[in-house]
Amino acid sequence: MSYEIVARPHQQNFIDWAKDKPEVLVLSADLTNSCEVGKWRDTYPDRFFSMGMAEQNMMGMAAGLAREGFEPWLHTFSVFLYRRPLDQLQMSIAYPALKVRLVGFLPGIMTPGGVTHQAIEDIAILRAIPNMTIFEVGDATEAQSVLDVAHDVQGPVYIRMLRGEVSRIFPVTEPFVFNRARILSTGTDITLITSGIATEEALRAVPLLQARGVSVTHLHVSTLKPFTDPQVVAALKSAKSGVITMENHSIIGGLGSAVAEVMAENGISAPLQRIGLKDTYAHGASQKFLMAEYELDAAALVKRVEVAVGRKLDIDESELQEQRSINVHSSAKVEAL
Repeated sequence: MSYEIVARPHQQNFIDWAKDKPEVLVLSADLTNSCEVGKWRDTYPDRFFSMGMAEQNMMGMAAGLAREGFEPWLHTFSVFLYRRPLDQLQMSIAYPALKVRLVGFLPGIMTPGGVTHQAIEDIAILRAIPNMTIFEVGDATEAQSVLDVAHDVQGPVYIRMLRGEVSRIFPVTEPFVFNRARILSTGTDITLITSGIATEEALRAVPLLQARGVSVTHLHVSTLKPFTDPQVVAALKSAKSGVITMENHSIIGGLGSAVAEVMAENGISAPLQRIGLKDTYAHGASQKFLMAEYELDAAALVKRVEVAVGRKLDIDESELQEQRSINVHSSAKVEAL
């Protein structure tokens, strides 16, 4: 499995995209370079506001700017967009449905920073907030093309964003499309639905599963709210042996829960297995270690498929396509957290 690796896909792309959009502003919560907007600050100093470590105040400031016709794009780590300032996010931004974009970096277990920096329940919390739209990018193409999609939404938008060195899995000619899953393969035994970094991980195993005679429909989902893509319903109905979801998030309230809701509402009775954090906090370590430790990786997917089809597939972990090692201290990241 070999993909082009793109260094900082958001950084220059965001600057170029916003050139003819003077209403677009950036608010930062003391993580400017870490969230790839240091160059933005230098390019558009009059459109950049450093709010310091005061996220509640940043939400209020963003609400006021949005009411005046600006389009604030808040850049910080995911945890700091919803945990500490949740009341201000709900009452100042979501309730009046203001056009504010929350760009959250380091979703799930993508940081060695431990529980204080790992956003493992953000989708669960933000899915429950009225007027909120939720996107999660899975590669460099989506990190770049999500800007147009978010810009067109009239209410608040939360984006689980990728930074640093990011794989390009999807062609540049196939950008992010609002509320439409990407169909990566089709089959009738298993329906596999993945999001974010889980998609790249799942793709390590899917070819081996198919070679062992397991027919897999694999959908990559980038719009987590709304979750009304008819392609998802059709794929769920086609699964003879079961449905598996795979996400970089708690199994409670995220992609797995959204799929369970759709299955229940449509009377789809296939067994559902959810791959994700099992109602637990993670600890600080490398992404590769944590994905193995908490069974979020390709090997975990193989085990779940074996349960679904009721037979051993004899896939050795050494057979799984080589995992791209994510270097925590990469030159594409200013700091490790």
